[in-house]
Parts: sequence; structure tokens; C-alpha cells
Amino acid sequence: MMKVIEVAAGIIVLEGRYLIARRKAGVHLGGLWEFPGGKREPGETLEECLQRELWEELNVRIGHPTPFQIVRHEYPEKIVELHFFRCRIEAGVAIALDCAELRWVYPHEMAAFEFPPADQPVIAALQQGKV
Repeated sequence: MMKVIEVAAGIIVLEGRYLIARRKAGVHLGGLWEFPGGKREPGETLEECLQRELWEELNVRIGHPTPFQIVRHEYPEKIVELHFFRCRIEAGVAIALDCAELRWVYPHEMAAFEFPPADQPVIAALQQGKV
């Protein structure tokens, strides 16, 4: 039985643009773009995980996240269950503390960035205006 890794990711919107983060080189899927977030720690909810990760990685505090979509993706060595949440920044300005780079992009611009396969259903939903 392969291990299932639960991840919370934030769909952070500001004036029609969404925040995306580039993964550092040398890590799993390094160099690809993603919606910021991270792995759930034992004993925390997915919402708490997202709030912690965005504070640690981006230096921002968010309001209460709203569930958006769950994507389960099987890699050869593991299964990742991505829980995407809509959220807004309530305090702080996003800076790249634990990623290579940050960008604010409109949905129609996302095709120019390379994302992992697991993020594609969310990008499609954003491009179709389903958020």
C-alpha cells in the first residue's frame, strides 16, 4: 500500500490575479510552479496546515480558507491528495521565503508556466471562471 500524503494548497486571489510559487531546484518537482501550501502535520486540520504553511513560506496571514477542490494524484513512489482552498491575505505582503520565486498571474496567463499534473484541474477551473 502506497503512502498517501495530504497537502493543503491556497488559491490566493487579489484583484483577479492568483499567487503562484516556483519550487526550489533540487526538490521533488523542482522548478515547477504551484499554488503555495504544504504537507499536513500530525494533529492539525488541513485549514491549520494551510495557515501555517503560508505563514512559514510566504510571510502572510490568511482568513478562513474555503474548500475548493480535491485532487488525488498518483506518482510512482507515492500518492498525493491535494486539498485546494480559496483564501485571501489578511495581513502581510507575500515574499518568497521558502520557494524560488512568486508571481501574481491571471488565469489566462497560467499556460505559460509549467505546473505539476496534479494542479491542472484547478488551473482549468480558474480559466473557466469556476472560482
